Amino acid sequence: MEYVEARQNVIEARLEEVVSAVDPDELEDELAHVVLAGGKRVRPTLTLLTCEAAGGTVWCKNGSGESASLGANGETALDFAVGVELVHNASLVVDDIIDRSELRRGNESAWAEYGHGPALITSDGLLGEAFELFSADARALASVSRALVELGEGEAVELVERPSSEAEYMDLARRKTGALFRTAAELGAIAADTDAATIDAFGEYAERVGIAFQIRDDVLDAVADSADLGKPTGHDDTMDRPSIVRVTGEDPETLTERAHMEADAALAALDRVSAGDEEAIGYLEDLAEFVVDRDR
Repeated sequence: MEYVEARQNVIEARLEEVVSAVDPDELEDELAHVVLAGGKRVRPTLTLLTCEAAGGTVWCKNGSGESASLGANGETALDFAVGVELVHNASLVVDDIIDRSELRRGNESAWAEYGHGPALITSDGLLGEAFELFSADARALASVSRALVELGEGEAVELVERPSSEAEYMDLARRKTGALFRTAAELGAIAADTDAATIDAFGEYAERVGIAFQIRDDVLDAVADSADLGKPTGHDDTMDRPSIVRVTGEDPETLTERAHMEADAALAALDRVSAGDEEAIGYLEDLAEFVVDRDR
């Protein structure tokens, strides 16, 4: 896993750099509380891996063949990766307000720590910093904008229309989670400057991974221990929120199999691309399995 950890480490360092440059100090503290509290960094890692899998040069090699510095596509890919993580965290701040959740990643959520007003400002600040990172590329801006439209519509559906069938739930999962996963991969392919068909194939792969991720999240909310998960469990029942567990009434094993089906569809989409870095492709394949089998 050193391959993935190296990419997560450079993402973490850039996140710290971006947050430390925020003004005023109070906003910097609030962004740091949200962004630097940990997290799986799945989406930004996906961006870097996709860039490499699409043929982009993220790393330069030194004389011994070791990764030494960011390559031709690396700075752009890293900016996009950090940007998508900031967008994700901005959405979590709002989610916690809607859910009245006081815990996030084992720490107090933004609204519980600072109050509702500062939390909303934090979410806005995260989006502002993110869009500055996307601003140099029109394709990146278009991809992220589409994801935010889908995310907003998904939140509205969840709060108002309430999906009552599996098909409606799957569309909600695509909007709530799959759309931002799609963007994370599209951004990596855009950073690699690849063609539209390849961008779309990576996007479909990631969207399916995101749906599988959301299904697994719903199952974990129903069966996991909150201390292990780092956030409250049983939340879907408490908040009367739609989840695949509640919508279908099926057991966790059956629903986990549904998540595996989405992961298999993701891998089929990945098969459509001409591989750049074979190792990066291998880790994208691993990611499709990880999101289904994870315990937190």
